[in-house]
Amino acid sequence: MPWVEVDVQAEIEKRRQADPEFKKAWDNSRMEYKLLGELQKLRNEQGLSQKDLAEKIESNQRVISKIERHEQSPTLTTLCNMANALNVDIVIVPRA
Repeated sequence: MPWVEVDVQAEIEKRRQADPEFKKAWDNSRMEYKLLGELQKLRNEQGLSQKDLAEKIESNQRVISKIERHEQSPTLTTLCNMANALNVDIVIVPRA
């Protein structure tokens, strides 16, 4: 069977336009993925392992792993603890 090239971004955008529930779910998940991705990037840039970060926030490596793999959403407290341990602020700004 030959491979068919698919423009995933275009397909997602079509679905977002056609289905308001999908649009809401997609948009909400993108914000979470972006935020957690930035925290993981910062952790790596600071040379911290998941275990190191977990110890700093009095948690365990398994929790950090699940959060970073998007298998578990962090509580607001955990998210703030992660940001504090990485010495960053979480700032809310209006969208352009």
